[in-house]
Amino acid sequence: MDGFDFAFFAEVLVGGLLSGVMYSLVAIGFVLIYKTSGALNFAQGAQLLFAALTFVSLVERGISFPLALLATFALMVLLGLAVERVVLRPLVNQPPITLFMATLGLSYVIEGAAQMLWGTQVHALDLGIADEPLEVWGILISTFDLFAAAIAGTMVALLSAFFRYTHVGLAFRAVADDTYAAIAVGLRLPRIWATVWATAGTIALVAGLLWGARLGVQFSLSLVVLKALPVLMLGGFDSILGAIVGGLLIGALEKLAEVYLGPFVGGGIESWFAYVAALAFLLVRPSGLFGQKLVERA
Repeated sequence: MDGFDFAFFAEVLVGGLLSGVMYSLVAIGFVLIYKTSGALNFAQGAQLLFAALTFVSLVERGISFPLALLATFALMVLLGLAVERVVLRPLVNQPPITLFMATLGLSYVIEGAAQMLWGTQVHALDLGIADEPLEVWGILISTFDLFAAAIAGTMVALLSAFFRYTHVGLAFRAVADDTYAAIAVGLRLPRIWATVWATAGTIALVAGLLWGARLGVQFSLSLVVLKALPVLMLGGFDSILGAIVGGLLIGALEKLAEVYLGPFVGGGIESWFAYVAALAFLLVRPSGLFGQKLVERA
């Protein structure tokens, strides 16, 4: 194709894939809660904000980076456990819309708590990684994007291995596949739910630090979870593999669309193109690429 710059195309594609890894990390937090409880955890964004705001506020108060990270990690695990015990457990077997509204209300409670604890000012979060271009095989890649994707990718890989090969992971998969059968064989659902919510809190911490370093720690940071919705629509709400593949696809598609289609529509296409692509895909496959198809028999 005459005039087509393959090097530039590769740079855009790689940049999109690196962003997609970070989308996948946020999406996995949704998948874990949805698979075990049937709830779409809309409070995931507030947890992400709370983690980033807590960490940066502790650092600004003179606490060392490792200690602040450890303290924030412990707080996010406790927050996840508290949410499971106080909110989720009393609403077991309630309709999905009830669980969704509960997590929606919870998101405002967590954001309000963050505001009371740390204030409303915007914070800059420095993880010590300069955002400079790095040439790899003739392709320019952002150093920070590469670092963030490496951290997010490592987290995704560890979570996938944990839930696939460990005893807790096997129990989680059993609950996700058939809750009643899991109860029948003696699995303790409250313990599994608590583990999953604590894990979701850990995911929120990692995602919050990465996105906070990129966008700044401010209350709009909680809206990052909206980026996970088209990922889930494309990959499937109940599939970790779907969250990974969906994140990569959405990241690549929105970057390519912004560069190659944006000039024809006046720009700004990156903010909404992912939803258009996901909605179009749902018309063909409503359960997503890897989601389980629901079959109802009369």
